[in-house]
Amino acid sequence: MIRRRTALSALMLPTLTGQARAQAFPDQPIRLVIPFAAGGPADLIARSVGRVMGERLGKPVVVEARAGAGGLIGVEYVAKSRPDGYTLVLASSGAMAILPHLQPNMPYDPRRDLSPITQVLAVPQIVSVAPGLGVRNLAELVALAKARPGQLTFGSAGIGSSLHLAGELFKLRAGIDITHVPFRGAAPAVTELLAGRIQILCADVPALLGQVRSGALPALALTAPQRLAILPDVPTAEEAGVPGFISETWYGVLGPAGLPPDRVATLYAAARAALEDADTRRVLLDQGGRIVASSPEEFATFIRTAYDTWGEVVRATGMKLE
Repeated sequence: MIRRRTALSALMLPTLTGQARAQAFPDQPIRLVIPFAAGGPADLIARSVGRVMGERLGKPVVVEARAGAGGLIGVEYVAKSRPDGYTLVLASSGAMAILPHLQPNMPYDPRRDLSPITQVLAVPQIVSVAPGLGVRNLAELVALAKARPGQLTFGSAGIGSSLHLAGELFKLRAGIDITHVPFRGAAPAVTELLAGRIQILCADVPALLGQVRSGALPALALTAPQRLAILPDVPTAEEAGVPGFISETWYGVLGPAGLPPDRVATLYAAARAALEDADTRRVLLDQGGRIVASSPEEFATFIRTAYDTWGEVVRATGMKLE
């Protein structure tokens, strides 16, 4: 009997060892893909979050840049990777909620082909106007635009950019007619606003923060659901009289669809620990946004809502990429 038990234990040992190995996650480095060139905000966010995630998981999180097509290439790469938790992406709002409505042949569906883990950061836009326009708040701007339909212009970083979509959402939510003027990036749009050659600009907080703090440009409102600590006196658009005007450039961690729930939970716990780390929080808040740290379920719901919102804007304007 003892010999039989010993033999049975010997037979079961490889199976139990294999199961233990299968359950040990992670047992190798994790890749965190950024779908943009190295050195930009996404790279900084990924490295800061990835450092603490690696410490929590016991394996390094290696940041890898796969840039191109406004973020689509990197997100597609992860969407088509093995759903084992070792390949993740720090995706942004453009590739997840805006470009899918503008690209005729999308290589993935952001609602079905990815496993949300957590939304990391949301950076709203500041609604600003040319210094000589003579409006002191968002309500006065809306009133002026309604009195002069089609005559006021708003700048953007190009057709289909988050700045462009923000301006179009402003038009829809406020019921106004203002004319879009695209530029090659946010910096030229800020220059033209300062010169008074365009009248309105909705730009990410970092692009306008210096001008607002110096008094060169006014901040009429934030396109955020809540005020920012770095701009405590600037109301949200809803507080300023335009409900539903929420437009943020956001970043979140996702894996391929079909990621096992236990691995999603492990990765979420590590990401949440990173977002509670003092040094990481300092880096993220310096980007001019708010830290989110939503659960996988909350992030999935948020993605669907953002997808529908920007789809509404694109359809209403008939917007197309040139």
